[in-house]
Amino acid sequence: MIRIIALLILVIPGVIAAYGVKFMRDMVFGILHTPIPYLWLQFFIGLLMVVGGIGFIAGFILHRDRKRNKVQSRFQKIESDMK
Repeated sequence: MIRIIALLILVIPGVIAAYGVKFMRDMVFGILHTPIPYLWLQFFIGLLMVVGGIGFIAGFILHRDRKRNKVQSRFQKIESDMK
C-alpha cells in the first residue's frame, strides 16, 4: 500500500509537468486555451508547471535517497553540532 501511495505522489506532479509542456507547445503553435487571456501568460504558466512538477519529483527522489544513504557526499545533509 505504501508503494502505491508513493507512486501516486510521483504520478500527479508528472502529469502536471506534462500538461505544462502541452501549454508551452500550444503557445508555440498559437493555440490559446480559454481560461488564459494571453499566449505569453499561457507559456509562463506552462513553464511554472514544468519546473514545479520536475522539481517536486527530484526533491522526492533526493529525500528518499538521503534516507537510504545512497547519495554522494556533497548531497548529504550537514548535521550541525550547535544545540
